[in-house]
Amino acid sequence: MENLTYKIEVFEGPMDLLLHLISKHKLNINDIPIVELVNQYLDYVKQMEEADFDIAGDFLEMAARLIYIKTVSLLPRHEEAETLKKELTGELIEYRDCKLMAKKLSENTDGFGRFVRQPQGGWVNYDYERFHEGEELLDAYINVAGKAQRRLPPPIDSFKGIVARKFVNVASKVRTVMRKLWSGKKVSFLSLFDGAKSKSDIVATFL
Repeated sequence: MENLTYKIEVFEGPMDLLLHLISKHKLNINDIPIVELVNQYLDYVKQMEEADFDIAGDFLEMAARLIYIKTVSLLPRHEEAETLKKELTGELIEYRDCKLMAKKLSENTDGFGRFVRQPQGGWVNYDYERFHEGEELLDAYINVAGKAQRRLPPPIDSFKGIVARKFVNVASKVRTVMRKLWSGKKVSFLSLFDGAKSKSDIVATFL
């Protein structure tokens, strides 16, 4: 929050410095009018041409910490408040270091977004002029053809014994046999098996 300075009776400066002074016992949390800080922030927001979400996020985080510290300090026991202040001191140091590192990275990466075209080389002749013997060309063709053959799907015969055979329903065979018997023609026992395509078909007809 480098661009936003708060001014109250006991302090003038950025929010992170205010929190740092509170954590170091340089300022009393009870002397900090949080409502006044919020009003100053809202006045600043009204003056901005467009929303700055980084500043808004920083303010909400810092204001929440202030409110929490002040709430805890009003309780009969102050152990939690002291613990929070110690934790806050470490977090503020990390926050400061992160901001410094982000600034350095931003300076180091300046110009990385520019696109520089590689220099064009001279004209290159890509005509293939090497001489090959006929036997060498034949070997190359066989090698390429073999690779193409390996990319083809396997033949259907290779799936025999893997794919389950079609199961023939006995009930359907009963209907077929009954139709033949009711046709009025003389039907031999063996003729009932005419058209059977598999062992399963024969067994179903027999049953």
